[in-house]
Amino acid sequence: MTQFYGKTKVCCGRNALDALERLSAGKAVLVTDPFMATSGFADRIKSRLDRAGMGCTVFDRVEPEPSLETVIAGVRLLLAEGADLVVALGGGSAIDAAKAMAFFAHKAGGTRPLLAAVPTTAGTGSEVTAFSVITDKAHGLKIPLNDEALIPDVAFLDARFTRTLPPHVTAATGLDVLTHAIEAYTSLQANAFTDIHAEKAIRYVFRYLPRAFACADDMEARERMLLGSCMAGMAFNNSGLGLTHGIAHSLGALFHIPHGLANSVLLPHVIRFNGFDAGVKYREIAAMLSLQASGVEEAVTYLIEAVRGLSASLGLADRISGLKVEEGAFRARLDQMAGNALEDFCTTGNPCRPSKSDIRAILERAW
Repeated sequence: MTQFYGKTKVCCGRNALDALERLSAGKAVLVTDPFMATSGFADRIKSRLDRAGMGCTVFDRVEPEPSLETVIAGVRLLLAEGADLVVALGGGSAIDAAKAMAFFAHKAGGTRPLLAAVPTTAGTGSEVTAFSVITDKAHGLKIPLNDEALIPDVAFLDARFTRTLPPHVTAATGLDVLTHAIEAYTSLQANAFTDIHAEKAIRYVFRYLPRAFACADDMEARERMLLGSCMAGMAFNNSGLGLTHGIAHSLGALFHIPHGLANSVLLPHVIRFNGFDAGVKYREIAAMLSLQASGVEEAVTYLIEAVRGLSASLGLADRISGLKVEEGAFRARLDQMAGNALEDFCTTGNPCRPSKSDIRAILERAW
């Protein structure tokens, strides 16, 4: 059966936050990170909530790769405050944390609060998805959550919030968008509706990411990347992802590698691994990018070269050894990473079913 489900109301552009004042709520909790809380960005959200007569408490303890401990603290705050609105402000970490907090607060007996997201990076697409990734730091595991209750009710896309991103963060989050879109397009659950969104996101990344990377004030590029991130999120929320994400979750959790960087390094190797089973889909992507190939195998090669060329132009590492990972520790964890990736729910969407030894081989080639 084919299906496409879109729950989130998406408000775009310079006046997008005006809709925040029209939400029906009495008490809000703003979930964000320390930088957003001190940079003035959080104040822009608070002032609008104040104008709407909503009380607001700020939870600004979200760290990169939000931990179970952070989520638990947030759940306690939501229950204590009796919040009926949760506003997530930040990148994927803040949005994932807020989604998990609202979800578990409801499970703990509270009412399910209205959930709003204001992304400040063009990367995860978390503002429209049923996924949240939380890190169990004690065991070196990333815990992917998947439930329709995690999907935000409304997302506010204002590219001005992404303008202060350093170039290397713009690059890494942009490669996350590309990985989402390519894996959504080639997933076993892909369909015509997810393909439309994934294709647009792929085109946007190759056209606009280099511009956003080169100039923070190129607002056309930043707006397109934010839209591309959202569209890629809509695609994979319905189609699922693939092996790149399955491996990246384990690699990132064990070695504290930002998710976009892990995806960037792994994606070319997974494309090669999937080439036999997903070659026709990769040829379609190559054609989107005007890569003229004589056949499927050549198209796969050209696509890999295009992905690597884009990453190189953005100054991103092309191998795991370039991500400040110690080789002995990496090799000692190969079996663990391969096992984790095999069990990761993202891997189930991969067009070629891998074995544990397949994943080990991909990791060794990516080293």
